[in-house]
Amino acid sequence: QDPPFVDWDEMPEPRQPAQIPRDILSRPPKELKRLAREGCWASSPAGRARLYPRLIQRVSCRLVTPDALVYRDVAGRLFGKPSVSSHPLPEFLEGCPVPTYRLNPRGVTALKKILICVGALFPDITHSPLLPALAALLLHYSEDEAQCFESISRLIASNAPGYIDQSFLAHQASCMTFGDLANKHCPAAHKLIAGAADSVLEVYSEWLSWLFPGLPFAYAVRVLDVFLLEGQKVLYRIALALLKQFRLSVTPAGLEGADIKAELREFARNIAEHVTVDKLLERAFGIRLFSRKEIWLLQMANRKALVERGITVPVVSALSSRPSFHLAVDMQNFSSSTVTAQEMRLVWSWIPERFSLFPPLLLFSTSEDGCSLQSDARHSWGCERKKSGATSGFFGTGECFVFTVRPEAERYEWVFIKKPELAKAVPRSRQRSPSPAPESPLGSSRDSSSPNHLAVPSPQRKGRLSPFLAIRHFLLPSKTASMFMSGSRDGIVIGGGGGQALSLDASLLWGHTEHCETFDNPPLCRENFQVQLLEVWGFQSA
Repeated sequence: QDPPFVDWDEMPEPRQPAQIPRDILSRPPKELKRLAREGCWASSPAGRARLYPRLIQRVSCRLVTPDALVYRDVAGRLFGKPSVSSHPLPEFLEGCPVPTYRLNPRGVTALKKILICVGALFPDITHSPLLPALAALLLHYSEDEAQCFESISRLIASNAPGYIDQSFLAHQASCMTFGDLANKHCPAAHKLIAGAADSVLEVYSEWLSWLFPGLPFAYAVRVLDVFLLEGQKVLYRIALALLKQFRLSVTPAGLEGADIKAELREFARNIAEHVTVDKLLERAFGIRLFSRKEIWLLQMANRKALVERGITVPVVSALSSRPSFHLAVDMQNFSSSTVTAQEMRLVWSWIPERFSLFPPLLLFSTSEDGCSLQSDARHSWGCERKKSGATSGFFGTGECFVFTVRPEAERYEWVFIKKPELAKAVPRSRQRSPSPAPESPLGSSRDSSSPNHLAVPSPQRKGRLSPFLAIRHFLLPSKTASMFMSGSRDGIVIGGGGGQALSLDASLLWGHTEHCETFDNPPLCRENFQVQLLEVWGFQSA
């Protein structure tokens, strides 16, 4: 029997009997994921209706989780016989889209009741953009309101993080995490967005809405198939695949003067014109993403950065409806003698989100502080080395990069980001640092004992990179592959192995650039050059 909240006979997609094996839930998890990714139950509403509740019942939840019986009791007391039209939606949905997809009028009413009961029974939820879309999609395949409510409750109360963000802070941390992933896995699209948008993070803050409610129903429900089995990591994958496809479908010239956020929303709505849902999922699962635990660590680091800046609830500027904290580089007041505000905005978008959240701060300038490495060390470089715990030799992590802004803006990252197969993960028996406690994930360095720096667990498989890219977690083929930066009385060196990406003498007047193994970069300008002006930029956290 078809679920009662949708007029399936009026749906354009053909329906077929479910080809779901009887022993589907006894299959190994890897095979179950494969079947979901391949669309084993994609064409059968009845099949999904049987399978979804059984999959969600397997989610480990808190001991006391409201179920169908609780819903019937609460809904009876809240609504009784009258219409629910007089009841407002919960405050946590303010500003969140509430899609109805293909629900009939009865289904729309049921969705509102479910969301109101969620607000009554989960008072700790303060912001959850994903929740209404999930409830609407699940309602398409639920036998009644109570079953849908119980399914949503189990996802909300899951013991393992990774299903539904339930606060503004958690949601913004996931947006920053998506920005980090896009920066790493979609460099061409990231560069395009950085050149077209006032704030890259502001664009990425809408990443979830590209999927829900952005995608057409037939695509959204295929995403739901895999999401129920694999959690939020799936959403990152599919949004990254969308972003890659968007870059292939537009030209920089075509985006001049355009609203990049509106362009992305429109692209998601019309995704069927560009790629099939099967091909989109295939490309999404072809992206070599961090492990679930490593993504969680990155989210916690981003969350801590938000807290340090005092951003725990929505902040709206007086002149705009946009969250003001997104505008880290103030385009009107930014001043530099070496780069334009537009160029700094692009460079700032390349650094990790937990740092680019803060506005750039000029730490040192030869025009103000003199041409001396000793002066530079007092203002910035020496401070950085103290933080890292290094006293000699090379230091830094794989998050370091070198770049040019003219004649073309180019970034050259650690060679193992582009070629992770060259490095092997350190075996568990040789790990030098434990997994961090949830309270401590910010920053990274060789000084794993410092409370201000994160000790990251090693990657679990060959070719997988830690999100913080500390070299102690990799068996590198040579020491020259991790010569990030070094400083001494004789000068500064960035990048090494077969050459130096950038070196400056102690007077800060002469420099040299060439190819190096660490960043696999070409010379960044004329190989031997005279420094006209040097600026060192950083940031100051709260």
